[in-house]
Formats: sequence, C-alpha cells, structure tokens
Amino acid sequence: MDCIVPVGSLYHGTQCCFSPGLTVPAELLDELRQARGRQRQRLLSTVLDQAPQLLAFIPTALQAYDPAGDDWGAGSLIQLLMAQEGPTRAGFLRSHPQGWFAAPSAMGQDHQLLQQALATEAFQEADRLTMASLRRMAGPAAEGRGYVFFSEVPALAMVDLDTIDRLWVAYSRGRYGFSVQRRLLKACGGRWEQLWSRLGWKQGGLWTRYPNQFTWRHAAPEGHMPLVNQLRGVRLMDALLNHPAIVARCPEG
Repeated sequence: MDCIVPVGSLYHGTQCCFSPGLTVPAELLDELRQARGRQRQRLLSTVLDQAPQLLAFIPTALQAYDPAGDDWGAGSLIQLLMAQEGPTRAGFLRSHPQGWFAAPSAMGQDHQLLQQALATEAFQEADRLTMASLRRMAGPAAEGRGYVFFSEVPALAMVDLDTIDRLWVAYSRGRYGFSVQRRLLKACGGRWEQLWSRLGWKQGGLWTRYPNQFTWRHAAPEGHMPLVNQLRGVRLMDALLNHPAIVARCPEG
C-alpha cells in the first residue's frame, strides 16, 4: 500500500512504500520532532520499530531541526540512519562528511571523530575521545601527564566544551553529558556520594571498574557518560560542572 505525500511538503517527491497499519512516515517523524517528555520517548519506540520504512524520510526530516542545537530527536534519527547500510546512509555521509551537527572549535580542534563515534553509538570510543579532547584543550602538560588538573579547567575553551556537551546530549536522547551531570548533582542536593550511585559510577559502595563494568549503551543510567576519573577526588569533576560553558547550558542553574 502506497501512502500519499502531499505536494508542497518537505517530503514531496520521496518514494513511500509503507505497509498497511503503520503510521505515515512523514507524519510520524514530524510528531517525534514536536513531542516532548514521555510522549517523545513513546514515539521514539514507534520510530525504532518501524525503522526500515522510515530511512528514506530521515534526511528530509532533519531539515526541520537546528544543526546548531542539541535536539536529541535529530541525534536519534541520525543514529537510526547510521545503523543501516545502504544508499540513504551513503548519501547522508556524502552530504555531511564532518557530521550533521555544527561542531565549532575556538582552537582548531576537529570534533568530527567524536560526532562520528556518538552517531554510531560507539559510546566507549566517544568517552575516550572526549577525555583526549579535554587534555588537548588543557595544553601540552596535560597531554604529557595523561590527565587534566582541576586548576586547568577554568581556562578550557568555552566554545569547545559547549560543542562536546551538545554532541553528547544530542546523541544520547538527552541523557548523557556534563550538563546532565550538573543537573543531577543539583537534584542530589550537591551530595557527591548520592551522585555516584545515580550515575552508576558506584555500586554497593564500590567504584565501578573501568571499562567492563560500565554500560556503553543507551540503557546506562542517566548521566553515566562521559566519565571523569575520581581517583584524585571530586575537584576535577566539580570544576568541569561549574565551567561557564556548562553552567550556560543549564537554564535551571
């Protein structure tokens, strides 16, 4: 059964061969864009269930999103597209070789590999790339020692830290990123021990062992990624969550 794509819509000219009983793809994707909260989560489940029939519509659906934003609806559609080999995916990659989301840098960093890892749900690799990026931002001394001092965090480039956090939020259904961790810390009343359990970084009073005990999937606890080493105390994490770039991304403070 063919569905009708109205003349004048973003989707006009897109071939639609959609099985009976399934929602018209253009309408479903637009509903996902407009929905919020639990309704959006329910619609995402429907989108994932109907993925094969939706792929051809995703590049057009993305035109209604802002590449400079962090809307996880767009990130989820890109992940869905990247998981399916074929001409639609190949065409999308040709059109967006650096990634669909804008990823500016104030210091000439290329965030393409981070975006690629997140778009393909390679979360462990994305976590590694994030830490490497923070070390580069902190300077040669941090790169040489292999970690960032908390005292080096205030000087980290706002543009780059904003980019990194936006990409994490956009490709995690709004569940991962430094800004998410800041929000959760506030919800815990600033109590770090409560935060560790909520992030899944501590279980039964014991630190979660890296990397095998961490959950590198969408099913991880909220705020689970990116990881920040706590062996030298909370000062590094505290400095990151209070960096002006992260504070600016948290409207609730």
